[in-house]
Amino acid sequence: MGEKKKKIIKSIKIDVEKCNGCRACEVICSAFHATPKYSSNNPGRSRIRVIREPLRDVYLPVYAGEYAPAECMGRDKYVIDGKEYDECGFCRASCPSRDIFKEPDSGLPLKCDMCEDDPAQEKPLCVQWCINDALIYEEREEEVEEEVKLEDVEIGLESMIDKYGLEKVMDTVSRMSASKKG
Repeated sequence: MGEKKKKIIKSIKIDVEKCNGCRACEVICSAFHATPKYSSNNPGRSRIRVIREPLRDVYLPVYAGEYAPAECMGRDKYVIDGKEYDECGFCRASCPSRDIFKEPDSGLPLKCDMCEDDPAQEKPLCVQWCINDALIYEEREEEVEEEVKLEDVEIGLESMIDKYGLEKVMDTVSRMSASKKG
């Protein structure tokens, strides 16, 4: 059993009643995570997405969570205030059944980092830029078991192995490392 320690849990509470679908959160997130920072804007690289159905006046911001190597069984529908929602719309995972929260060029999974990149932000930029206060930043302290966190490289490799198979990934890495030596 792992050792327990106190950890600050950061999250974004979403008030869907206040979201007007402006997508400022997507724009600032993709700009902050561009290389170099703020050099471009591609909402496909954003770690937050506004699920939109403008004709039904539905706007649902969802920010990226953990990578899921397999499709889930969640295909349920929810009716909230007389409107029907697909369960996938609420999901924060990058998974094989949809393209949301995947880097458009590489297909690698994206995950919200709460804008803790250099320089670290006091609050995630999507929260700072939300003009309607639909996104609310929260911190709470919890006692959790210490866990070994996978590095981004490991998560990316796991995603590529799931997509292309271990043998193809190993062959590609081997070929790339041979060309780098020469």
